[in-house]
Amino acid sequence: MAQPRARFGDRARYWFDSTLARGASALVGWMALLCLAVVVPASAVLVWTDPDAPASLTDRFAQVWRLTGETLRLGGSTGTPLRVTLSLLLALVALLYVSTLVGLITTALTERLTALRRGRSTVLEQGHAVVLGWSEQVFTVVGELVAANANQRRAAVAVLADRDKTAMEEALSTKVGPGGRTRLICRSGPTTDPAVIGLTSPETAGVVLVMPHDEPDADAEVVKTLLALRAALPGGTAPPPVVAAVRDDRYRLAARLAAGPDGVILESDTVTARLIVQAARRPGLSLVHQELLDFAGDEFYLIAEPALAGRPFGDALLSYPTSSVVGMVRSGTPLLNPPERTPLAADDLLVVISRDDDTAWLGDCAELVEKGAMTSGPPAPARAERVLLLGWNRRAPLMIDQLRRRARPGSTVDVVADGDEATVRQVDEADAHGGTGLALTLHHGDVTRPETLRRLDVHSYDSVIVLGRDPVPGQAPDEPDNRTLVTLLLLRQLEEATGRELPVVTELIDDRNRALAPISPGADVIISGKLIGLLMAQISQNRHLAAVFEELFSADGAGVRLRPATDYVRPGCETSFATVVAAARHRGECAIGYRSHDGSSTDPGHGMRVNPPKAERRRWTAADEVVVIGKD
Repeated sequence: MAQPRARFGDRARYWFDSTLARGASALVGWMALLCLAVVVPASAVLVWTDPDAPASLTDRFAQVWRLTGETLRLGGSTGTPLRVTLSLLLALVALLYVSTLVGLITTALTERLTALRRGRSTVLEQGHAVVLGWSEQVFTVVGELVAANANQRRAAVAVLADRDKTAMEEALSTKVGPGGRTRLICRSGPTTDPAVIGLTSPETAGVVLVMPHDEPDADAEVVKTLLALRAALPGGTAPPPVVAAVRDDRYRLAARLAAGPDGVILESDTVTARLIVQAARRPGLSLVHQELLDFAGDEFYLIAEPALAGRPFGDALLSYPTSSVVGMVRSGTPLLNPPERTPLAADDLLVVISRDDDTAWLGDCAELVEKGAMTSGPPAPARAERVLLLGWNRRAPLMIDQLRRRARPGSTVDVVADGDEATVRQVDEADAHGGTGLALTLHHGDVTRPETLRRLDVHSYDSVIVLGRDPVPGQAPDEPDNRTLVTLLLLRQLEEATGRELPVVTELIDDRNRALAPISPGADVIISGKLIGLLMAQISQNRHLAAVFEELFSADGAGVRLRPATDYVRPGCETSFATVVAAARHRGECAIGYRSHDGSSTDPGHGMRVNPPKAERRRWTAADEVVVIGKD
């Protein structure tokens, strides 16, 4: 069968492409021919249409040559052949010199721009924050650092990760937004290489934050990064304050040794488990933690107040009209909610919740207290709890341990999870460490199937905790959230069928999935990565707060609690918040806010109010709750 003949245009294009493939010489030749094909005819037209053009043909051709030479910078001299040849040679030498010089300058600029895009230049800053590593927490940490530096003139945050510099800048710009007065600087390279860490100038940094990861070897990577940070510092240089997080308690000691005496190491899984259990025991606590941990609202500060030296701690509770005193730091040890008769020393620091560090000012609020509105009497006795745990991951045993520490006799925890061997073994190990206070039962089933949940009387439980699976290597980071969202949909269907709201506490990995979760706006959602990022940002601004948060989130310490408002003030009575603070002081607690359940609240806090002014008055109802710092 005869082959079809190629068209002339295709053959010409193929011949032209083959010619160009021969190299730069062919390309230069074609460009010269193309320029001559355009310039020579155009010059001839200009000469022939010029009324002052020479009459002879030879002179006209000489004029065309001069125009062509001037246009192409090829001399243009006329006369003997030797003169024309030498003129052309000099023009070619000049053209070669200029083009070579331009090429060298272009190459140098291109290499410099490429190096800058790769993020390989040294950061020359003083007192800046250095963020090592890349994970979902980096957006929370950088965003909080930008918020904390809003009143600083020259602030900078340098991010080093083994990613493309341009991609990091685009991601930060998209998720964090404009940095305001804070300059965001990205550098690219492995965080375990001391030479690469040196690009961030850690010796002049104000703080270094090491981001946790969710890979199996994440904790070992954090320890290696901390060791590389020590090796990157010049000899004799004191290491900067370091804040890092590990998942497993087994790596905490190694990370602490590598971080140095000023380092703070968080156990991300333990902190997350504690806060999930606290929210399960009292719905609404996640809203308080969110308010206290981000820089958008009120947060913890340590202040010195010599004017209160010698007075009892209880007097300090009513000495700040717009701030809430919750404890003190004595010789580096935090004492949250100490006895009200504890005397304050001159060198003690007060732990206060305030809008900013300069908004805590003294003022006598005792005159705002209305003793007639206060209630007295013991609180309602605690009862046994029933907790339903839907799903299983590596944090589940830690949650069961937290539930066991505070369990009342007769309390139960029912676990519903796939009956794989690893889950069964972990449940058995958790049950083996138990005592008589908590009964643990495993129910085999897929929590994403309706029939699994229908077999359970979910409304009989005091709280329902929904957990996602642990991420699998090679899987999308937020893949566990997909199963969690399906489980929440099934629970929402049960709520609509019965008309009764379930006390659900949800753990999510990605904060973007919070808006997709089919739950009420004020429900308790723990974003594990965001929570750790908020903690790291807070501690990076004041490392002494690490001990305060450790006490606040511990199972046996003085933590955040939600109590019925009727334990403090008479329902239906209109009185000031100072009255609530005084009533809490008599009960050995520090009141820091309240949650309204009157159904009329449209504020973003869903009825939660942290650190209201002492002079704020409202009519208290039996459904309201008071936020206090105290023990169970």
